[in-house]
Amino acid sequence: VCVSLLFSSKLHDLNEPLIDHAEGQDFLNEAFKVIMDEVLCKGTDVKQKVCEWKEPDELALLLDLELRATGETQHRLLQRVRDVAKYSTKTCHPRFFNQQFAGVDYHSLAGQFLTDALNTNICTYELGPVFVLMEAEVLRGLRQLVGWAEGDGIFCPGGSISNMYAVNLARYQLFPEVKTKGLCSLPKLTIFTSPESHFSVKKGAAFLGIGTDNVILVKVDDRGRMIPEDLDEKIKLAKSQGAVPLLISCTSGTTVRGAFDPLDHIADVCERHKLWMHVDAAWGGSVLFSKQHTHLMKGVDRANSIAWNPHKMLLAGLQCSAFLLKDTTNLLKRCHSANATYLFQQDKFYDMNLDIGDKSVQCSRRVDCLKLWLMWKAVGSDGLAERVDKAFIHVRYLVEQMKKREGFQLLAEPEFVNVCFWYIPPSLRGKEGNADYHDRLAKVAPVIKERMMKQGTMMVGYQPLGDRVNFFRMVVFSPLVSQKDMDFFLNEIERLGSDL
Repeated sequence: VCVSLLFSSKLHDLNEPLIDHAEGQDFLNEAFKVIMDEVLCKGTDVKQKVCEWKEPDELALLLDLELRATGETQHRLLQRVRDVAKYSTKTCHPRFFNQQFAGVDYHSLAGQFLTDALNTNICTYELGPVFVLMEAEVLRGLRQLVGWAEGDGIFCPGGSISNMYAVNLARYQLFPEVKTKGLCSLPKLTIFTSPESHFSVKKGAAFLGIGTDNVILVKVDDRGRMIPEDLDEKIKLAKSQGAVPLLISCTSGTTVRGAFDPLDHIADVCERHKLWMHVDAAWGGSVLFSKQHTHLMKGVDRANSIAWNPHKMLLAGLQCSAFLLKDTTNLLKRCHSANATYLFQQDKFYDMNLDIGDKSVQCSRRVDCLKLWLMWKAVGSDGLAERVDKAFIHVRYLVEQMKKREGFQLLAEPEFVNVCFWYIPPSLRGKEGNADYHDRLAKVAPVIKERMMKQGTMMVGYQPLGDRVNFFRMVVFSPLVSQKDMDFFLNEIERLGSDL
């Protein structure tokens, strides 16, 4: 094949680059104009749709997804860019309430553009000198908010991976031989978490060979918070059955109800049984910026590790997920290092401790710290605290307005910025005693969701939980949101569901 290419009449002149830089830069400039227009202008305008809904077959045809042997003209490619922007869900829209990421921070976005343009790896100092130093400083700032004067950490591709890191490190610390001898060298290990914790706890147990059957679910109270007394009993039971308790995964801001486990009391249990305490604060960790709401995570400084996603409440942009570690013995590197001599040469001319790639299970690792650093630099800790506090104010307003309207029924008073509720249409009001009431109520949220998606007016999620049928989960935290958007949300739910 190589020989045939060398003698091919179509071979490009080797004295000329394959890429025309002038043409490429012109395309990039025009593409940025499309992005600014379709995403950052229209996408943040309440008069525009959150999504331009198309059925999959129709959308595939509109996008012309087929890849071909020959390239397309710049004009056609720009239309492709416009179509991608037009038909994508606008998570920056003020009325996108569907996920725990929303809105747009322009400083963070500038950071993302810059890191993508530089296209570098953060595994060694020579490849990412700016970002190796920057990541260390951002992680130090986050640890300081936790209450740790020292420690370690790394940016991970999402909170799920951060949670898996915690399990892997806890296991290595207890049984370092697992790195060389594998699972056959281990006893039966158990992990303890609540039934309302993130699914990544079970996924991590499966991925790391611990097994989902060995994830023991601890009872929660009526607000969804782990009960420390039940945790203590379940640890004792596991020990009596010959298992080795490994880790407790607490949650600060559960995915559905936004519950905060009582960290101080759980820390007492961990210390009593000498267990690794991990806090999944992917969602709720940002309350640590707020003097008013940091009490929700009282005791977090007693944890061994923390997962925190600034791409959620702080709007740092997907993805920006920090894994924080109290350890100061280089546990991350000892657990994950492979000492590849073609990358981590020991006779480099600079401090080898700046080559941080062996802390990670990845080799190629995106630069995720710049988005948060640039945003933090722009608004300061006070500005980030204001974002958190404003979200709580909007939630209080929304709940107050709900209580004034017929048909809205809260699961409970929200502890965080998750507002969980049922909308009960007029036809079901007063019918709570009917045998089919809950079956009929379960169908309300899916139909309203379908209508709002197809009309493009807003997006909000729903789900069942235990024996509770489908209810809406409204998450309120984007700085783009106003009280007008809260009023619109309630009016729109009523409009879309009044005839059900």
